[in-house]
Amino acid sequence: MQYWIVLGATSGMARPFLRRLAIDGAALILAGRDMEELDALAKDCHLRGAPKVEVIPFDIRDDAAFPALVQKLAAVEGVLNLACFVGAMPEQSAIDADPALIDAVVTDNFTGPAKFLTLLAPVLEARGEGTIIGVGSVAGDRGRVGNYVYGAAKAGFATYLSGLRNRLGRKGVHVMTVKPGPVDTRMTAGKKLPFMASPETVAEDIMGGIARGANVVYTAKIWYFLMAVIRAIPEPIFKKLSI
Repeated sequence: MQYWIVLGATSGMARPFLRRLAIDGAALILAGRDMEELDALAKDCHLRGAPKVEVIPFDIRDDAAFPALVQKLAAVEGVLNLACFVGAMPEQSAIDADPALIDAVVTDNFTGPAKFLTLLAPVLEARGEGTIIGVGSVAGDRGRVGNYVYGAAKAGFATYLSGLRNRLGRKGVHVMTVKPGPVDTRMTAGKKLPFMASPETVAEDIMGGIARGANVVYTAKIWYFLMAVIRAIPEPIFKKLSI
């Protein structure tokens, strides 16, 4: 049986992904901070076909609780998989006004997930199977004036996942980095952003990436080409652009 733990399960991007897993008959562990939302989501997943659904409280900033959860996952019977959707994106102006927010941004988007995956990695490595999905952002591909602290954290996470992929891929574990552009969720509510994707599109692209064993998935797909262009812009020119 395929068994998935989803961190940040109540996020806008995670919900349609969970629906797809439930329809495919995967057993689920939904982890997050809002237990009321998790309970409602668990009922929905069960109705859609998930044979087992469990909810657990989870805070990416509480790394003292990580070892107990990893021990619980190590006892799961079946193919163990993980998807990490946790993250936060405060405005750069808010960070400029309060630099103390940098620690929270880096923890939410990089060091928290990295600490958890570092504990989980030996479990999957020993089993020689499974999938890890880490959700990053196109913001990590280049430092842009509007969100460079957030982008730096996502860049760190992407590099971490690349190294983890190199390590675990040798043992039969698939590690995939997902790089969304703007997605129509609560995080982007009220904003008019270019090439914004629906959460359903993100879920479809993730499922496609899993099926073909992709290393990195951009979603919507147009961001693969856009970021290739943006990364190629020489630094003297890039400094003059408002992107």
